[in-house]
Amino acid sequence: MSKTIPFSLLELASVREGDSVSQTIDNSVAYARHAESLGFRRFWLAEHHNMQGISSAATSVLIGHVAGKTASIRIGSGGVMLPNHPPLVIAEQFGTLEHLYPGRIDLGLGRAPGTDPMTSRALRREGLGAEQFPQDVAELQRLLGPLDSSRGVNAIPGAGTNVPIWLLGSSLFSAQLAAQQGLPYAFAGHFAPRLYQEALRIYRDQFQPSAQLAEPYSMLAVPAVPADSAAEARYLSTTSYQRILALFRGQPLWMKAPVASMEGLWHPQEEAGVKGFLGLQLLGDAPAIEEQLAQLLATVEVDELMVTVDLYDPAKRRHALDILASLPQFQASGGS
Repeated sequence: MSKTIPFSLLELASVREGDSVSQTIDNSVAYARHAESLGFRRFWLAEHHNMQGISSAATSVLIGHVAGKTASIRIGSGGVMLPNHPPLVIAEQFGTLEHLYPGRIDLGLGRAPGTDPMTSRALRREGLGAEQFPQDVAELQRLLGPLDSSRGVNAIPGAGTNVPIWLLGSSLFSAQLAAQQGLPYAFAGHFAPRLYQEALRIYRDQFQPSAQLAEPYSMLAVPAVPADSAAEARYLSTTSYQRILALFRGQPLWMKAPVASMEGLWHPQEEAGVKGFLGLQLLGDAPAIEEQLAQLLATVEVDELMVTVDLYDPAKRRHALDILASLPQFQASGGS
């Protein structure tokens, strides 16, 4: 019998070539609502800046919009790139969201800038950036904890909301920090698969209980291309291949229509790089993905799966969720 596990979704609000941002956000809302109806646990939005083709830069604004269009699924950040923001601002934003949508907001934090150095400077964040991440996480925990009248600065609103904080990472640093601080941890296997086993093992081995979490709780993010047949999945996968190739080349990240063949669009070294980037990809029809997922879950101890589905056609993207929800490993949660 297959092990069941909660499934969640990571969203970049990717803009199809020729579409508007408004249409993109409408598609994201429809996607989130369909995920909610199927029993996916979370819907997280990623912070990226100055990237043509990605419209989730104002992450907290988009979280509020999606939360307002859904009823039960947890909505959060996957993640807020904390070096870009004063912890007080994030505590106020997410504290407000928690008051608006009680018990449904997650605050996932990353220590990368989510952009290029020039744009990082344009965000005007003073301080040490990533080097200051542990201190910023601790300050954010304080600001979201009980109101401390002995201190001159508190998050109003925000204090006392205790919005759940997650640490996100693609290396070992955040795994160690999440373990030390007793926080849930999500590994970015959807773009950095190489260290997923080691990072998740370190997190579990070094975990220290905290007020937020008594036992370790980890999530693994993976890319997926579910379709009704293997041939269709291979065809649909060329959309994500083209986007990652554009990322490697420093080109705009518009979501492009799938193509019959990638031949002539990439060089052999680029093909190897793109497929390495997608090393944990689940691809195929339902039986194929069931088998791939069983093999993946046999390699690591993880409590939740977060999936990125990079498909060009919004209807096929929603149908991909139907396929995922049909898997024996899928544990419907109803947003709990």
